Amino acid sequence: MAFRPGKYSSGGESRLISLPLSRIKLIMKSSPDVSSINQDALVLTAKATELFIEYLATYSYKHGSGKEKKALTYDDLSSTVDESETFQFLADIVPKKILASECLKMLQSEEDEEEE
Repeated sequence: MAFRPGKYSSGGESRLISLPLSRIKLIMKSSPDVSSINQDALVLTAKATELFIEYLATYSYKHGSGKEKKALTYDDLSSTVDESETFQFLADIVPKKILASECLKMLQSEEDEEEE
């Protein structure tokens, strides 16, 4: 089904948007700069978010190792974020998984460098 802005005026949002609008509105209102949210802006933000998630998932699936297993994994997503400039802004949100022992070694080496 194609995206048509005029189709949202009579409460038909749920058919074309699968993310909960109430949650998106809550997230948008959490910004101190936002006082009120227009319904059209809310719906367009929800649709843009869905399209972005779809693009990230598709890109990660095509370029990841899950293609052989027909599955999308967290490792595929984190590799995409790490390797693609387009998704670099998600590096803090979708980091690569590391073992706790590796993390402790990294912290110890950073402390050693600071002492020197």
